[in-house]
Amino acid sequence: MRGFQTCFFSIVWHKIQNKIMKYIGPDFCNITTLLTDEELLIQKTANEFVTKEFIPVVNEYYEKGSFPVDLIPKMGELGFFGATLPKKYGGSEISSTAYGLIMQELEKGDSGLRSVCSVQGGLVMYPIYQYGTEEQKTKWLPKLASGEAVGCFGLTESNHGSDPGGMTTKAVKDGDDWIINGSKMWITNGTIADIAVVWAKDEEGIVRGFLLEKGMDGFTASDIHGKMSLRASITSELFMKDVRVSDKNRLPGVEGLKGPLSCLTQARYSIVWGTIGAAIDCYEVALTYSKDRKQFSKPIAGFQLTQKKLVEMVQEITKAQLLAIQLGKLKDSNLLDFSHISLGKKNNVAIARDCAKSAREILGANGIMDDYSVMRHMMNLETVYTYEGTHEIHTLILGQKITDLPAFE
Repeated sequence: MRGFQTCFFSIVWHKIQNKIMKYIGPDFCNITTLLTDEELLIQKTANEFVTKEFIPVVNEYYEKGSFPVDLIPKMGELGFFGATLPKKYGGSEISSTAYGLIMQELEKGDSGLRSVCSVQGGLVMYPIYQYGTEEQKTKWLPKLASGEAVGCFGLTESNHGSDPGGMTTKAVKDGDDWIINGSKMWITNGTIADIAVVWAKDEEGIVRGFLLEKGMDGFTASDIHGKMSLRASITSELFMKDVRVSDKNRLPGVEGLKGPLSCLTQARYSIVWGTIGAAIDCYEVALTYSKDRKQFSKPIAGFQLTQKKLVEMVQEITKAQLLAIQLGKLKDSNLLDFSHISLGKKNNVAIARDCAKSAREILGANGIMDDYSVMRHMMNLETVYTYEGTHEIHTLILGQKITDLPAFE
Protein backbone atom coordinates (compact mmCIF):
# COMPACT_ATOMS: atom_id res chain seq x y z
CA MET A 1 0.00 0.00 0.00
CA ARG A 2 2.82 2.40 0.93
CA GLY A 3 4.52 1.63 -2.40
CA PHE A 4 1.31 2.46 -4.32
CA GLN A 5 0.95 5.75 -2.45
CA THR A 6 4.57 6.67 -3.13
CA CYS A 7 4.12 5.89 -6.82
CA PHE A 8 0.83 7.82 -6.98
CA PHE A 9 2.25 10.96 -5.34
CA SER A 10 5.31 10.73 -7.55
CA ILE A 11 3.08 10.73 -10.63
CA VAL A 12 1.03 13.67 -9.34
CA TRP A 13 4.17 15.66 -8.54
CA HIS A 14 5.60 14.86 -11.96
CA LYS A 15 2.41 16.18 -13.57
CA ILE A 16 2.57 19.36 -11.50
CA GLN A 17 6.20 19.90 -12.40
CA ASN A 18 5.56 19.23 -16.08
CA LYS A 19 2.14 20.86 -16.43
CA ILE A 20 1.55 21.57 -20.10
CA MET A 21 0.25 25.09 -19.55
CA LYS A 22 1.72 27.72 -17.25
CA TYR A 23 0.11 30.78 -15.70
CA ILE A 24 1.16 33.95 -17.52
CA GLY A 25 2.41 36.48 -15.01
CA PRO A 26 4.03 36.45 -11.57
CA ASP A 27 3.28 33.09 -9.95
CA PHE A 28 5.04 33.28 -6.62
CA CYS A 29 2.75 30.72 -4.93
CA ASN A 30 2.45 28.41 -7.95
CA ILE A 31 -1.22 29.21 -8.64
CA THR A 32 -0.76 27.30 -11.90
CA THR A 33 -1.65 24.24 -9.83
CA LEU A 34 -5.03 25.79 -8.94
CA LEU A 35 -6.01 26.26 -12.57
CA THR A 36 -7.06 23.77 -15.23
CA ASP A 37 -5.28 23.47 -18.56
CA GLU A 38 -8.44 24.82 -20.22
CA GLU A 39 -8.37 27.91 -18.01
CA LEU A 40 -4.69 28.44 -18.72
CA LEU A 41 -5.25 28.01 -22.47
CA ILE A 42 -8.02 30.61 -22.35
CA GLN A 43 -5.68 32.99 -20.53
CA LYS A 44 -3.04 32.40 -23.21
CA THR A 45 -5.56 33.13 -25.98
CA ALA A 46 -6.58 36.41 -24.34
CA ASN A 47 -2.95 37.35 -23.72
CA GLU A 48 -2.02 36.81 -27.36
CA PHE A 49 -5.02 38.84 -28.55
CA VAL A 50 -4.06 41.79 -26.35
CA THR A 51 -0.39 41.59 -27.30
CA LYS A 52 -0.97 41.35 -31.06
CA GLU A 53 -4.13 43.35 -31.62
CA PHE A 54 -4.41 45.96 -28.87
CA ILE A 55 -1.00 46.95 -27.48
CA PRO A 56 0.28 48.24 -30.86
CA VAL A 57 -2.60 50.77 -31.08
CA VAL A 58 -3.47 51.60 -27.46
CA ASN A 59 -1.42 54.81 -27.23
CA GLU A 60 -2.95 56.14 -30.44
CA TYR A 61 -6.50 55.63 -29.14
CA TYR A 62 -5.64 56.82 -25.63
CA GLU A 63 -4.33 60.08 -27.06
CA LYS A 64 -7.38 60.76 -29.19
CA GLY A 65 -9.82 59.55 -26.54
CA SER A 66 -11.50 56.74 -28.44
CA PHE A 67 -11.64 52.96 -28.76
CA PRO A 68 -10.66 50.66 -31.68
CA VAL A 69 -14.19 49.40 -32.41
CA ASP A 70 -12.89 47.06 -35.11
CA LEU A 71 -11.64 44.84 -32.28
CA ILE A 72 -15.16 44.18 -30.96
CA PRO A 73 -16.06 41.50 -33.57
CA LYS A 74 -12.64 39.92 -33.02
CA MET A 75 -13.33 39.69 -29.30
CA GLY A 76 -16.68 38.15 -30.12
CA GLU A 77 -15.06 35.61 -32.43
CA LEU A 78 -12.76 34.56 -29.59
CA GLY A 79 -15.75 34.08 -27.29
CA PHE A 80 -14.95 36.82 -24.77
CA PHE A 81 -18.50 38.22 -24.50
CA GLY A 82 -20.88 36.45 -22.14
CA ALA A 83 -18.41 33.58 -22.01
CA THR A 84 -20.04 31.81 -19.05
CA LEU A 85 -23.53 31.80 -20.61
CA PRO A 86 -25.08 28.76 -22.33
CA LYS A 87 -23.89 27.89 -25.82
CA LYS A 88 -27.45 28.08 -27.18
CA TYR A 89 -27.28 31.86 -26.67
CA GLY A 90 -23.76 32.29 -28.01
CA GLY A 91 -21.85 31.74 -24.76
CA SER A 92 -19.02 29.28 -24.20
CA GLU A 93 -20.05 27.85 -20.80
CA ILE A 94 -16.53 28.34 -19.40
CA SER A 95 -15.76 28.56 -15.69
CA SER A 96 -15.96 31.86 -13.84
CA THR A 97 -12.22 31.59 -13.23
CA ALA A 98 -11.53 31.24 -16.95
CA TYR A 99 -13.71 34.29 -17.58
CA GLY A 100 -11.79 36.14 -14.88
CA LEU A 101 -8.50 35.32 -16.56
CA ILE A 102 -9.83 36.88 -19.77
CA MET A 103 -10.66 40.06 -17.82
CA GLN A 104 -7.19 40.01 -16.28
CA GLU A 105 -5.46 39.86 -19.64
CA LEU A 106 -7.70 42.53 -21.17
CA GLU A 107 -7.00 44.97 -18.34
CA LYS A 108 -3.32 44.15 -18.53
CA GLY A 109 -3.72 45.92 -21.84
CA ASP A 110 -5.98 48.72 -20.61
CA SER A 111 -8.96 49.24 -18.31
CA GLY A 112 -10.91 50.54 -21.30
CA LEU A 113 -10.51 47.24 -23.12
CA ARG A 114 -11.74 45.25 -20.15
CA SER A 115 -14.64 47.69 -19.69
CA VAL A 116 -15.95 46.96 -23.17
CA CYS A 117 -16.05 43.26 -22.40
CA SER A 118 -17.43 43.46 -18.86
CA VAL A 119 -20.19 45.87 -19.91
CA GLN A 120 -21.18 43.73 -22.88
CA GLY A 121 -21.25 40.52 -20.86
CA GLY A 122 -22.05 41.50 -17.29
CA LEU A 123 -24.27 44.55 -17.75
CA VAL A 124 -26.06 43.83 -21.03
CA MET A 125 -26.08 40.10 -21.78
CA TYR A 126 -26.53 39.06 -18.15
CA PRO A 127 -29.78 40.98 -17.49
CA ILE A 128 -31.25 39.84 -20.81
CA TYR A 129 -30.36 36.24 -20.00
CA GLN A 130 -31.45 36.43 -16.37
CA TYR A 131 -34.57 38.60 -16.64
CA GLY A 132 -35.55 38.67 -20.30
CA THR A 133 -38.10 36.75 -22.32
CA GLU A 134 -37.09 33.91 -24.61
CA GLU A 135 -37.79 36.19 -27.56
CA GLN A 136 -35.42 38.84 -26.15
CA LYS A 137 -32.74 36.23 -25.49
CA THR A 138 -32.82 34.69 -28.95
CA LYS A 139 -32.95 38.10 -30.65
CA TRP A 140 -30.09 39.77 -28.81
CA LEU A 141 -27.76 37.36 -27.02
CA PRO A 142 -26.19 35.65 -30.08
CA LYS A 143 -25.59 39.05 -31.73
CA LEU A 144 -24.05 40.47 -28.58
CA ALA A 145 -21.90 37.35 -28.08
CA SER A 146 -20.48 37.58 -31.59
CA GLY A 147 -19.87 41.32 -31.41
CA GLU A 148 -22.30 41.92 -34.27
CA ALA A 149 -24.26 44.09 -31.82
CA VAL A 150 -22.90 46.34 -29.08
CA GLY A 151 -24.74 47.08 -25.86
CA CYS A 152 -24.61 49.61 -23.04
CA PHE A 153 -26.08 49.88 -19.54
CA GLY A 154 -27.98 52.92 -18.33
CA LEU A 155 -28.26 53.20 -14.55
CA THR A 156 -26.08 56.08 -13.29
CA GLU A 157 -27.41 59.62 -13.59
CA SER A 158 -25.58 62.91 -13.21
CA ASN A 159 -27.04 63.45 -9.72
CA HIS A 160 -27.44 59.81 -8.71
CA GLY A 161 -24.31 57.64 -8.70
CA SER A 162 -23.77 55.89 -5.39
CA ASP A 163 -27.51 56.17 -4.66
CA PRO A 164 -29.18 54.67 -7.76
CA GLY A 165 -32.48 54.49 -5.92
CA GLY A 166 -32.74 58.25 -6.31
CA MET A 167 -32.91 58.03 -10.11
CA THR A 168 -35.26 60.45 -11.81
CA THR A 169 -35.64 58.67 -15.16
CA LYS A 170 -39.35 57.84 -15.48
CA ALA A 171 -41.33 55.18 -17.36
CA VAL A 172 -45.06 55.88 -17.66
CA LYS A 173 -47.44 53.18 -18.91
CA ASP A 174 -49.44 54.14 -22.00
CA GLY A 175 -51.60 51.26 -23.22
CA ASP A 176 -49.28 48.46 -24.35
CA ASP A 177 -46.32 50.86 -24.40
CA TRP A 178 -44.16 52.81 -21.98
CA ILE A 179 -43.07 56.43 -22.36
CA ILE A 180 -39.56 56.98 -21.00
CA ASN A 181 -38.04 60.34 -20.09
CA GLY A 182 -34.71 61.06 -18.45
CA SER A 183 -30.96 60.83 -18.94
CA LYS A 184 -28.05 58.58 -17.95
CA MET A 185 -24.42 59.58 -17.37
CA TRP A 186 -21.00 57.89 -17.64
CA ILE A 187 -22.21 55.18 -20.01
CA THR A 188 -19.54 53.01 -21.64
CA ASN A 189 -20.15 52.54 -25.39
CA GLY A 190 -23.30 54.68 -25.34
CA THR A 191 -22.81 56.26 -28.77
CA ILE A 192 -21.93 53.02 -30.55
CA ALA A 193 -24.53 50.82 -28.84
CA ASP A 194 -27.23 49.03 -30.81
CA ILE A 195 -29.14 48.31 -27.62
CA ALA A 196 -29.23 49.90 -24.17
CA VAL A 197 -30.42 48.30 -20.95
CA VAL A 198 -32.03 51.32 -19.28
CA TRP A 199 -33.43 51.38 -15.76
CA ALA A 200 -36.32 53.72 -14.90
CA LYS A 201 -38.97 54.19 -12.22
CA ASP A 202 -42.61 53.64 -13.05
CA GLU A 203 -45.46 55.77 -11.67
CA GLU A 204 -45.39 53.80 -8.41
CA GLY A 205 -41.65 54.28 -7.98
CA ILE A 206 -40.79 50.69 -8.93
CA VAL A 207 -37.51 50.33 -10.84
CA ARG A 208 -37.92 48.47 -14.14
CA GLY A 209 -35.53 47.51 -16.92
CA PHE A 210 -36.12 48.27 -20.60
CA LEU A 211 -34.32 47.44 -23.84
CA LEU A 212 -33.98 50.63 -25.85
CA GLU A 213 -32.88 50.13 -29.42
CA LYS A 214 -30.74 52.45 -31.51
CA GLY A 215 -32.89 54.65 -33.73
CA MET A 216 -35.93 54.81 -31.46
CA ASP A 217 -37.55 58.25 -31.68
CA GLY A 218 -36.36 60.49 -28.87
CA PHE A 219 -33.45 58.24 -27.88
CA THR A 220 -30.05 59.89 -28.42
CA ALA A 221 -26.51 59.75 -27.06
CA SER A 222 -23.46 62.00 -27.03
CA ASP A 223 -19.84 61.37 -26.11
CA ILE A 224 -18.29 62.84 -22.97
CA HIS A 225 -15.05 64.67 -23.76
CA GLY A 226 -12.22 66.01 -21.62
CA LYS A 227 -11.48 62.81 -19.69
CA MET A 228 -8.00 62.51 -18.21
CA SER A 229 -8.59 58.84 -17.35
CA LEU A 230 -10.00 55.82 -19.19
CA ARG A 231 -9.33 57.63 -22.46
CA ALA A 232 -9.13 54.48 -24.62
CA SER A 233 -12.84 53.99 -24.02
CA ILE A 234 -16.05 55.55 -25.31
CA THR A 235 -17.97 57.20 -22.47
CA SER A 236 -21.34 58.73 -23.19
CA GLU A 237 -24.51 60.35 -21.91
CA LEU A 238 -27.91 58.94 -22.88
CA PHE A 239 -31.01 61.09 -23.40
CA MET A 240 -34.61 59.86 -23.47
CA LYS A 241 -37.25 62.35 -24.59
CA ASP A 242 -40.74 60.79 -24.80
CA VAL A 243 -39.26 57.50 -26.01
CA ARG A 244 -42.11 55.09 -26.76
CA VAL A 245 -41.15 51.52 -25.90
CA SER A 246 -43.30 48.43 -26.36
CA ASP A 247 -43.97 46.35 -23.27
CA LYS A 248 -42.22 43.58 -25.22
CA ASN A 249 -39.00 45.53 -24.60
CA ARG A 250 -39.43 45.44 -20.83
CA LEU A 251 -37.40 42.92 -18.82
CA PRO A 252 -40.26 41.07 -17.09
CA GLY A 253 -38.17 38.89 -14.77
CA VAL A 254 -37.30 41.50 -12.16
CA GLU A 255 -38.62 44.57 -10.37
CA GLY A 256 -36.84 46.96 -8.05
CA LEU A 257 -33.16 47.74 -7.51
CA LYS A 258 -32.38 44.03 -7.28
CA GLY A 259 -32.24 44.02 -11.09
CA PRO A 260 -29.53 46.61 -11.73
CA LEU A 261 -27.60 45.77 -8.56
CA SER A 262 -27.35 42.11 -9.56
CA CYS A 263 -25.87 43.25 -12.86
CA LEU A 264 -23.32 45.39 -11.02
CA THR A 265 -22.26 42.29 -9.09
CA GLN A 266 -21.34 40.66 -12.41
CA ALA A 267 -19.40 43.69 -13.61
CA ARG A 268 -17.62 44.07 -10.27
CA TYR A 269 -16.50 40.46 -10.51
CA SER A 270 -14.83 41.39 -13.79
CA ILE A 271 -13.04 44.25 -12.04
CA VAL A 272 -11.78 41.94 -9.27
CA TRP A 273 -9.85 40.05 -11.93
CA GLY A 274 -9.15 42.88 -14.34
CA THR A 275 -7.30 45.05 -11.86
CA ILE A 276 -4.91 42.16 -11.17
CA GLY A 277 -3.92 42.48 -14.82
CA ALA A 278 -3.20 46.20 -14.46
CA ALA A 279 -1.16 45.51 -11.31
CA ILE A 280 0.79 42.72 -13.01
CA ASP A 281 1.67 44.89 -15.98
CA CYS A 282 2.90 47.68 -13.70
CA TYR A 283 4.95 45.20 -11.68
CA GLU A 284 6.51 43.53 -14.72
CA VAL A 285 7.39 46.86 -16.33
CA ALA A 286 8.98 48.06 -13.08
CA LEU A 287 10.88 44.80 -12.54
CA THR A 288 12.33 44.81 -16.06
CA TYR A 289 13.19 48.50 -15.89
CA SER A 290 14.86 48.20 -12.49
CA LYS A 291 17.10 45.39 -13.71
CA ASP A 292 18.15 47.36 -16.80
CA ARG A 293 18.44 50.85 -15.32
CA LYS A 294 21.85 51.50 -13.72
CA GLN A 295 22.70 54.19 -11.20
CA PHE A 296 25.88 54.38 -9.13
CA SER A 297 27.34 51.59 -11.28
CA LYS A 298 24.69 48.95 -10.60
CA PRO A 299 21.05 48.13 -11.50
CA ILE A 300 18.59 50.01 -9.32
CA ALA A 301 16.95 46.63 -8.58
CA GLY A 302 19.94 46.06 -6.32
CA PHE A 303 18.97 48.86 -3.95
CA GLN A 304 17.04 48.06 -0.81
CA LEU A 305 14.25 50.60 -1.30
CA THR A 306 13.61 49.40 -4.86
CA GLN A 307 13.44 45.81 -3.70
CA LYS A 308 11.03 46.80 -0.95
CA LYS A 309 8.66 48.27 -3.57
CA LEU A 310 8.95 45.20 -5.81
CA VAL A 311 8.41 42.78 -2.93
CA GLU A 312 5.32 44.62 -1.73
CA MET A 313 3.93 44.64 -5.27
CA VAL A 314 4.31 40.89 -5.81
CA GLN A 315 3.04 40.26 -2.27
CA GLU A 316 -0.21 42.15 -2.90
CA ILE A 317 -0.63 40.70 -6.39
CA THR A 318 -0.31 37.18 -4.97
CA LYS A 319 -2.99 37.82 -2.34
CA ALA A 320 -5.26 39.36 -4.98
CA GLN A 321 -4.79 36.32 -7.23
CA LEU A 322 -5.76 33.90 -4.48
CA LEU A 323 -8.79 35.99 -3.53
CA ALA A 324 -9.98 36.13 -7.14
CA ILE A 325 -9.60 32.37 -7.62
CA GLN A 326 -11.62 31.69 -4.46
CA LEU A 327 -14.38 34.07 -5.60
CA GLY A 328 -14.47 32.26 -8.93
CA LYS A 329 -14.96 28.93 -7.19
CA LEU A 330 -17.72 30.40 -5.00
CA LYS A 331 -19.41 31.86 -8.07
CA ASP A 332 -19.48 28.54 -9.91
CA SER A 333 -20.84 26.85 -6.76
CA ASN A 334 -23.61 29.46 -6.38
CA LEU A 335 -22.15 30.40 -2.99
CA LEU A 336 -21.01 33.89 -3.96
CA ASP A 337 -22.52 36.77 -1.99
CA PHE A 338 -22.43 40.37 -3.21
CA SER A 339 -20.40 41.25 -0.12
CA HIS A 340 -17.68 38.86 -1.32
CA ILE A 341 -17.53 40.89 -4.52
CA SER A 342 -17.30 44.11 -2.52
CA LEU A 343 -14.30 42.68 -0.66
CA GLY A 344 -12.64 41.69 -3.93
CA LYS A 345 -13.34 44.98 -5.69
CA LYS A 346 -12.25 47.06 -2.72
CA ASN A 347 -9.04 45.11 -2.16
CA ASN A 348 -7.90 44.47 -5.72
CA VAL A 349 -8.49 47.96 -7.07
CA ALA A 350 -6.63 49.43 -4.09
CA ILE A 351 -3.60 47.17 -4.51
CA ALA A 352 -3.50 47.80 -8.26
CA ARG A 353 -3.58 51.53 -7.60
CA ASP A 354 -0.68 51.16 -5.16
CA CYS A 355 1.27 49.00 -7.62
CA ALA A 356 0.90 51.64 -10.33
CA LYS A 357 2.16 54.33 -7.93
CA SER A 358 5.17 52.24 -6.87
CA ALA A 359 6.00 51.33 -10.46
CA ARG A 360 5.88 54.99 -11.48
CA GLU A 361 8.32 55.82 -8.67
CA ILE A 362 10.72 53.08 -9.77
CA LEU A 363 10.66 54.37 -13.35
CA GLY A 364 11.35 57.91 -12.19
CA ALA A 365 10.83 60.55 -14.88
CA ASN A 366 10.36 57.82 -17.50
CA GLY A 367 7.30 56.70 -15.56
CA ILE A 368 5.21 59.53 -17.01
CA MET A 369 6.08 58.74 -20.63
CA ASP A 370 3.83 56.77 -22.97
CA ASP A 371 6.79 54.57 -23.84
CA TYR A 372 5.69 52.71 -20.72
CA SER A 373 2.18 51.67 -19.71
CA VAL A 374 2.47 52.60 -16.03
CA MET A 375 1.12 56.16 -16.09
CA ARG A 376 -1.80 55.10 -18.30
CA HIS A 377 -2.72 52.37 -15.80
CA MET A 378 -2.28 54.83 -12.96
CA MET A 379 -4.74 57.28 -14.54
CA ASN A 380 -7.22 54.54 -15.47
CA LEU A 381 -7.27 53.08 -11.99
CA GLU A 382 -8.48 56.39 -10.58
CA THR A 383 -11.68 55.78 -12.55
CA VAL A 384 -11.90 52.10 -11.66
CA TYR A 385 -11.45 53.05 -7.99
CA THR A 386 -14.67 55.07 -8.31
CA TYR A 387 -16.98 53.32 -10.76
CA GLU A 388 -19.07 50.21 -10.10
CA GLY A 389 -19.27 51.33 -6.48
CA THR A 390 -16.74 53.65 -4.86
CA HIS A 391 -14.14 52.41 -2.40
CA GLU A 392 -16.18 54.02 0.37
CA ILE A 393 -19.46 52.38 -0.69
CA HIS A 394 -17.85 48.93 -0.68
CA THR A 395 -16.42 49.68 2.76
CA LEU A 396 -19.95 50.40 4.02
CA ILE A 397 -21.32 47.25 2.36
CA LEU A 398 -18.72 45.20 4.20
CA GLY A 399 -19.31 47.11 7.41
CA GLN A 400 -23.00 46.30 7.30
CA LYS A 401 -22.23 42.66 6.53
CA ILE A 402 -20.04 42.17 9.59
CA THR A 403 -22.04 44.31 12.04
CA ASP A 404 -25.62 43.96 10.75
CA LEU A 405 -25.84 47.75 11.07
CA PRO A 406 -26.24 49.95 7.96
CA ALA A 407 -24.17 53.15 7.95
CA PHE A 408 -25.14 54.62 4.57
CA GLU A 409 -26.95 57.62 6.05
